Amino acid sequence: MSTTPAPANPKVGFVSLGCPKALVDSERILTQLRMEGYDVVSTYQDADVVVVNTCGFIDSAKAESLEVIGEAIKENGKVIVTGCMGVEEGNIRNVHPSVLSVTGPQQYEQVVNAVHEVVPPRKDHNPLIDLVPPQGIKLTPRHYAYLKISEGCNHSCSFCIIPSMRGKLVSRPVGDVLDEAQRLVKSGVKELLVISQDTSAYGVDVKYRTGFWNGVPVKTRMTELCEALSSLGVWVRLHYVYPYPHVDELIPLMAAGKILPYLDIPFQHASPKVLKSMKRPAFEDKTLARIKNWREICPDLIIRSTFIVGFPGETEEDFQYLLNWLTEAQLDRVGCFQYSPVEGAPANDLDLEIVPDDVKQDRWDRFMAHQQAISSARLQMRIGREIEVLVDEVDEQGAVGRCFFDAPEIDGNVFIDNGSNLKPGDKVWCKVTDADEYDLWAEQI
Repeated sequence: MSTTPAPANPKVGFVSLGCPKALVDSERILTQLRMEGYDVVSTYQDADVVVVNTCGFIDSAKAESLEVIGEAIKENGKVIVTGCMGVEEGNIRNVHPSVLSVTGPQQYEQVVNAVHEVVPPRKDHNPLIDLVPPQGIKLTPRHYAYLKISEGCNHSCSFCIIPSMRGKLVSRPVGDVLDEAQRLVKSGVKELLVISQDTSAYGVDVKYRTGFWNGVPVKTRMTELCEALSSLGVWVRLHYVYPYPHVDELIPLMAAGKILPYLDIPFQHASPKVLKSMKRPAFEDKTLARIKNWREICPDLIIRSTFIVGFPGETEEDFQYLLNWLTEAQLDRVGCFQYSPVEGAPANDLDLEIVPDDVKQDRWDRFMAHQQAISSARLQMRIGREIEVLVDEVDEQGAVGRCFFDAPEIDGNVFIDNGSNLKPGDKVWCKVTDADEYDLWAEQI
């Protein structure tokens, strides 16, 4: 008796570019496609269609997005484009007229429909027997995951076009966020990285409405969300936090060990004049006082930030002010970008002197050298101390992981010399034996 082989599942290739917020968008699209019976493949050649989730924040990111779209067209031919650069459909089609569909960020349904048009789902597909895990498809390692709590942003920073791409703030219902977090923890996640465009604004748009989780009322607000997340027994790390007054309420939670003593605050500059041009809150003196107060309450607090040098109108005096501020602030983890104009950003219309490229480069070099000395000195203070480490990878040399002051892919690592017996996702206590500007070396206790 001959049997007809079952038809193959349609296959989708996926390239995700940009920030963790875009990664979460990619995970949502992939989860929906998997639930509809699509297989996700890792090569252009095996795919029936390729989806490219683009980044459109700065010119170099746009250039990378266009390059990847071109590569996908060359290797496969059938390409669907989505993401932040998708709001510039004309620019994409000017360079790559053969793309099949272009959508902006968060337009999950339109992306899935575009895939349906190119390669329809199987008619005999039964969603009830699909092996899609309850937490959905994740593009991060099994032991950590990004938890996106809102979309969009209410700020109008002059160098940024994100509100025009992603819209105004829209907070997710607190019960939905906590349900997702619970599913992730049940699946084996040991670290939740809370992200949004402006994490500390969570709930502003819904006037901090009270929701419910496991039958208990929870306000749609940062403090109450963190309190609830702390009950799940995993690391909770906060990203993209603006220093609103209510952020002070989070520090006692950190001091009590409920959430990680880690704040990722994008200060961007310190000079009041430059902050005003950037349309950022220009309370740098109060910020220093608050940082001092935070550290008095929670001595282990780690602060990471990003800064921009070479913004239009930035003088040498402004830059020196920034360096002096860094000396006072003693931030632990810092990134720095040279300003580059973004098409459509209000900063392009400022009647301010443009900083020459060679001056930008010189300031960037001096900034990095200045901050490296600070970071190095702060890490040296950890030598001899005991820290808990979450293991990311293991080889014959030992294990590589992160402690509470290291976010994945942007901060440093902890190298465990005698850690070859460990596996990714393990949490172990170690004693720090050495440090440099970014990383620690340690041995298991």
